[in-house]
Amino acid sequence: MDFTSNKRPDDMARINTPELADAFIEEAVEAMRAQVGDGKVLLALSGGVDSSVVAALLIKAIGDQLTCIHVNHGLMRKGESEQVIEVFQNQMGANLIYVDATDRYLDLLAGVADPEAKRHIIGEEFIKIFDEEAAKLEGIGFLGQGTIYPDILESEAGVKAHHNVGGLPEEMQFELVEPVKLLFKDEVRVVGRQLGLPANMVDRQPFPGPGLGVRCTGAITRDRLAALREADAIVREEIDAAGVDVWQYFCVVPDYRATGVRDGKRAFEWPCIIRCINTVDVMTATVPRLDWDLLEHMTNRILSEVPGICRVCYELSPKPIATVEWE
Repeated sequence: MDFTSNKRPDDMARINTPELADAFIEEAVEAMRAQVGDGKVLLALSGGVDSSVVAALLIKAIGDQLTCIHVNHGLMRKGESEQVIEVFQNQMGANLIYVDATDRYLDLLAGVADPEAKRHIIGEEFIKIFDEEAAKLEGIGFLGQGTIYPDILESEAGVKAHHNVGGLPEEMQFELVEPVKLLFKDEVRVVGRQLGLPANMVDRQPFPGPGLGVRCTGAITRDRLAALREADAIVREEIDAAGVDVWQYFCVVPDYRATGVRDGKRAFEWPCIIRCINTVDVMTATVPRLDWDLLEHMTNRILSEVPGICRVCYELSPKPIATVEWE
């Protein structure tokens, strides 16, 4: 496999067995060792499936030449940064640098409503932070990234600028290391299992690089972001508890209000949209028919527990024509 190319070979077999995963791992490790040599790599470690698999591949290839950096941009899901620190630093013993950039990001994003502008701000600031952290370290020449093939396809097609393949400043001082960029999401999971990663990490919910920034639509406000984070936590908790086989599930809280009645008084608050999809490769997606009792239970919890939300809706749009994310 040509790890320098952004084009997946037409005859490349789908990685769906341990044997094919082993073959890929061997090729990827060899390619990364050849690329990096005795250099040092910084890895963008969000804790999602893609960056976790890249971390495991890099550890296998170059060991302590790797430094992982987790940037909390303030757009993480509830408890997510804490979980990244627990799993990677405390359990796996990774060399992890934690950067809390919440205020820095939210100040930059204040008043910015255009989705592409938000994505570029988040992506560019991400690289700037890595530049700053690299400057504190000796001999960093490479940046690890969890780019996968759907990211490349959607960016090339102009569907959206992706955090991994769009908006990188020209002065970026790192050479990219992207070992899974020709794989689809289902293949990345197979490779992760074969690398021995924990099941709850390999099967973790996909999460976009811009985080809740593309689910808190329009100009992000701290109060609406807080409501989104709490509603999302309820949806994830209840679907997990119900044991429903759904590939991805989350919430969107849009930047407009609806009229409701709370405690006998008019409430002018936000709606919350629950989004669930089933997919294999994220290029197409269908919407599962959730049990009505589960939908009703999630609705009641959100309306009673999350300040600022007065309506809950369930989205029925498949991909295509809708994308998975709203922005």
